[in-house]
Amino acid sequence: MTETLSFESLSGRTASQSFSVPRDPALIAVAGPTGSGKSELALRLAEKFSGEIVNYDSVQVFKYFNIGTARLLPSQWRGVPHHLLDVFEPDRVFTAGDFARTTRPLLHEITGRGHLPILVGGTGFYLRALTEGLAPGPVRDDELRSRLAAKESRHPGTVHKILTRLDPSVAARMHPNDLPKTMRALEICLRARRPATEVFAEGRDALTGYRVLKLGLFPDREKLVARIEARVEQMFADGLVAETESILARGISPDVKPLESIGYRQALQVIRGELSPRDAIFYTKQATRQYAKRQTTWFRQEPNLEPVRGFGDDEEVTQKVIARVAEFLN
Repeated sequence: MTETLSFESLSGRTASQSFSVPRDPALIAVAGPTGSGKSELALRLAEKFSGEIVNYDSVQVFKYFNIGTARLLPSQWRGVPHHLLDVFEPDRVFTAGDFARTTRPLLHEITGRGHLPILVGGTGFYLRALTEGLAPGPVRDDELRSRLAAKESRHPGTVHKILTRLDPSVAARMHPNDLPKTMRALEICLRARRPATEVFAEGRDALTGYRVLKLGLFPDREKLVARIEARVEQMFADGLVAETESILARGISPDVKPLESIGYRQALQVIRGELSPRDAIFYTKQATRQYAKRQTTWFRQEPNLEPVRGFGDDEEVTQKVIARVAEFLN
């Protein structure tokens, strides 16, 4: 889309000539906690505006993880192209930086086809890495991480405590149970030999060339909890433990990152005899509620995100969002 400007509007002088300034292509991001109806809303937007969906859930990018991630199967895509779903082997390290580097050329491909890229997922750090960029920092140090993980295993909370001593500012913004982000921040402190806050302040490689509309779903807390608990029960009824067994049967190590995610971690404990199926459901519900709360807190702090009250699969909410996207595009 272009915008026509006259020389009169620019200089105050009458002129018969006009010229067009190309507008940057649009990018829509749907955010929100688990269970808030993001996938259905993204599908409706894609159907309405000729969109293609790009996943930014950190577990759904891996193969074989279907039930525990509530991943839509190709038969449920309704003809809408989906990207970054079920693409990597579970033992691959895939970071927020990797996501940003992988997704940016993909966005150009989608807009090059004349389609609207629609980001959907719940991993807020991935979305921020893509749109706001990441500060330059030391590369991943697997040996250091192994030592820190061993300390954390012996004394839970150790990583966050060390980070608090080295960089209290960044530690205050991270939940002690959010080990991946805490570990990365501490890794930066130790490798750079200075607070991660200073490294983060050096500038970010923000996404350019797109007009971005971020929409965040914030449903009623009690209704969301009820939906989360029903979903967890359904996942176990649908065979989450059996799916986890099938993943292990492929020769995949139980120590891979995706198997540490909520639901799969508890399913592993059932397989090992550490939890009964009933207790696994209880602890999965508890962990998912806590995760949804952290997601909500994160997305409330997301730059330039427009809040949407309600569930994304509610028809009234859907129509309001469609109207907002239409307004943004035009």
